[in-house]
This record gives sequence, C-alpha cells and structure tokens, in this order.
Amino acid sequence: MSARSADPARSAGGASDAALDVVLLKGGRTKIRYPAGLLSDDGTRIVVRAPWAGDGVRDFGFVRFEAGDVFTEYYWRDRWYAVKEVRDRAGTVKGWYCDITRPAVLTGGELLVEDLDLDLWRSADGTDVRRLDEDEFAAGGLARTDPEAAAAAVAALDELEALAREGDFAELLR
Repeated sequence: MSARSADPARSAGGASDAALDVVLLKGGRTKIRYPAGLLSDDGTRIVVRAPWAGDGVRDFGFVRFEAGDVFTEYYWRDRWYAVKEVRDRAGTVKGWYCDITRPAVLTGGELLVEDLDLDLWRSADGTDVRRLDEDEFAAGGLARTDPEAAAAAVAALDELEALAREGDFAELLR
C-alpha cells in the first residue's frame, strides 16, 4: 500500500493537469486501464476525472454508460470502496456507481485498485439503490481464501448502502 502522505507534486485542492492511469485489477490481472486527470490527493483520498472508458454503450437496465459520460472517481487509501459520480454529456448527474475494492494504491503515474466484485448503484434522485454482483462475489471464493478481506468487503457494501439510503453522498465526497 502506498504511503498515506500526499504526493506533493500531485497535491492540490483544485484541478490539476496531472495525468495518471487508473488500473482496475481483478483476480491479479488488469481488467481495464484508462487515463484520468488527477483533481486532488490529500494523502487519504484521491479524486480523478475521466470520460467513459468502455467500448460503446454499457446498458445495465437501470443506467446506461455511453460516450460523453464523465466519471468523477473518489478512491481512498484507507477504505474498501471507490465511488464514481456519473454525469451525462450535458453535465446532469445520472447517479453513483460504487465498486467494493481493496484500498487504493497510487504509485508513480498509476492508481491501482483491486476490484472485489461487489458493487452498489445509487440513482441521482436516490430512489434506486441496488446491490450488484453478490453472486459473483460468492462464486469468487474470497470468503474461503481471504476471510478478513471478504468481511471487509461486505462491511464496505453495507456501509455504502446505508449512506445511499440515508440521503445524498455529499458528505462522503467532501
């Protein structure tokens, strides 16, 4: 895990021209890698912004990610999740897609994040809060191979769901 102190060259409360690659790992392999602009790094929380990095449209049924969408992504070095605010090309918030992950590691120009399969969606108006991929998580066997990590992942999902149902994510993302 990276040091908790902020990288002085990257630290800033506002926008930055610094670029980095977000590397999402799954099962020890790179699932996706995409460029992002570093907005801030306070030593605990790292915030980046990136356009939708997928190929074409990804339609989940409850939300569509597509060209023109912009993700402002919040990662923590001390929490087991990442929260991604999703806006359409006009700037309207679609909602928040949350990945349950091991704590993020920023090293050099890469932000490394290990996906643990569990996800949560919260719509912009808060009427749709749903847990995702619990079947994938169970099938992955983390509870058997790393019970402490599995317990931390489930606790993180429970925490995010409670925050999503209580109201806005504003406090979490400040």
